[in-house]
Amino acid sequence: MDRQAMILAAGRGNRLRPLTDTVPKPLVKVGDCSLIEHHLHKFCQAGVRELVVNHAWLGKEIERALGDGSDYGLKIDYSPEPEEGLETAGGILQALPSLTDGVQPFCVVNGDVFTDYPFESLVKRILPDGVLAHLILVPNPTFKEQGDFGIKGSMATLEKDYTFSGLSVLHPTLFQGLQPGRLALGGLLKQAIAEQKVTAELYEGYWSDVGTLDRLEKTRQDFELNFNKNK
Repeated sequence: MDRQAMILAAGRGNRLRPLTDTVPKPLVKVGDCSLIEHHLHKFCQAGVRELVVNHAWLGKEIERALGDGSDYGLKIDYSPEPEEGLETAGGILQALPSLTDGVQPFCVVNGDVFTDYPFESLVKRILPDGVLAHLILVPNPTFKEQGDFGIKGSMATLEKDYTFSGLSVLHPTLFQGLQPGRLALGGLLKQAIAEQKVTAELYEGYWSDVGTLDRLEKTRQDFELNFNKNK
């Protein structure tokens, strides 16, 4: 079974208002492509052929923009959520039947980040027996006083040394026994980390959480300087 992927695209984007009053956050453009399109291209290049996109606020706009995925060499399944969303773990749980056979891990990427992390590494990542997640961590950005997790050897720790990038490989067992509804991923990861069931790596390349208008403008400037091959 080929590795499948999910792009989390259900966020409201309150800190990007008024832009996100009419444009869903994942469709905000960096260069000629929207944030989510950058992910689609990278997943296709990494060999992914099927992925799931969840959505809530202005979700139909996402479906209209991306269609069935054929323009990107992909097959996209959509997982609609209530307007307020189901949060990260709740959204993944709802999409699980379309993501995995219950045995195979899958990639997850936040729809509102921009990064040059090699998606091939996500797609090829093997989770050792008993490991429920692999997290990509990044150095803490200037807008965060402390991080989310740490690393000791290859294992994730509960130290707040680094920031979770929003890129991960997750095993369906992480969601076993959960009831449908609103649920954040952070609590599940912390529990699994405490049980030494999560690996992690530190990525020090380009990563931006496009969460505010200022950060969006900075990401656009960085893109033009460093990533725009059409210049």
